[in-house]
Amino acid sequence: MHASSSTPLATPAVDAEAAVAFTQDLVRLRTVNATGATEVERPAAELVARLFDTFGWTYDVVEVAPGRPNTVAVIEGGGGEGPTLMFEGHIDVVTEGDPADWSVDPYGAEIRDGKLWGRGSADMKSGVAAMIYGVRALQLAGPFPGRIVIGVLCDEEGLMLGAKAFAATPLAREVDGVIVCEPEGYEVCTSARGGIRLRLDLDGVMAHGAMPQEAKSPVVAGARIVETLARVQTWAEERYGTHPHAGSVTVTPTVLRGGDPDQLNVIPAHGIVGIDVRTIPGTGHTELIECVRKFAEDAAAGVGVGVELTVVDDRPAIELPEDHPVVTALVEGHRQVHGAAPPFGAVPGTTDGTILTRDAGLPTVVYGPGGKWIAHQKDEFVEVREIAEYTRVYAAAARAFLTGGAR
Repeated sequence: MHASSSTPLATPAVDAEAAVAFTQDLVRLRTVNATGATEVERPAAELVARLFDTFGWTYDVVEVAPGRPNTVAVIEGGGGEGPTLMFEGHIDVVTEGDPADWSVDPYGAEIRDGKLWGRGSADMKSGVAAMIYGVRALQLAGPFPGRIVIGVLCDEEGLMLGAKAFAATPLAREVDGVIVCEPEGYEVCTSARGGIRLRLDLDGVMAHGAMPQEAKSPVVAGARIVETLARVQTWAEERYGTHPHAGSVTVTPTVLRGGDPDQLNVIPAHGIVGIDVRTIPGTGHTELIECVRKFAEDAAAGVGVGVELTVVDDRPAIELPEDHPVVTALVEGHRQVHGAAPPFGAVPGTTDGTILTRDAGLPTVVYGPGGKWIAHQKDEFVEVREIAEYTRVYAAAARAFLTGGAR
């Protein structure tokens, strides 16, 4: 898209201690994405903005929903024309659950045994700190061609409102590649599983528990539907096969609700089944949703219960070729820091990158500090050394991408 520059750049020297300290500052802020919350990211976004001010970066803070801002900085390289690279992360977190289940303060950001502990330490406040300080290191190393966009977006743990809002901006159309800094355990994830959230509303007939012959029970229908979902998954596995990194389609019941515990002698009229579907590249979402609908309706029809299916959310599986410039630049950055090429992998869930690809057509790759499976668990942590390592990789990857041009 842009002309590339042949001017060599000095190896960026990162401020690893500052990146770790900033991670701690972010973790100490309880930015839980809770239903009905009117302020989630704002305190952390203000912290990010103050840091951008000290760097002299130009940035915008746009409130996507009350108390839910996107903070987006644009850093011009000063080295002539070149591509636009984006680093992306989020600063909302899931609940810590019962703090008594933790062996550490969930928001203490304690460093012990070489680990930084706390909710959001891996998912993904360390990634946010590393990307910011990686870009700062590249900037301090001297002019570079092109520019970098730093996107600290809101609501990733919800409906990804921040990514949807950014994808609709003119700036998004100018981005040539995105590195999403989610925790993936040193894997360069060129693919991400898709996600479909389905709600089945069951409509039956209420009756006395002693008179089941008078009822059309959504509880019985719900149980039959849950059982038949295993057949849907088997069908999907045979239909779409297995992806080398993303595995196979899964169809998982997550909610089964009907009746009132205070009315154990009443067969209810209504019930709900919730389903979490995870897909792989090549999955036909419309076809799969219709398969769920048919199997659910057939299962419920046996007891005379109606089914209404609602698609709550639909996020596609995405995949980027391993030879795309943003991927090869990231691989080169990892190689410079670790001395060997990284493994490729897939994101087991979805990230903001899914939305940026779906809504704005942006090529996205996911790679960030923290274990691949640690997110949303108690005693969440990130290895302190990883924060420094990823900060260096981001700086080196950005340099490789910006000096190599983009297709």
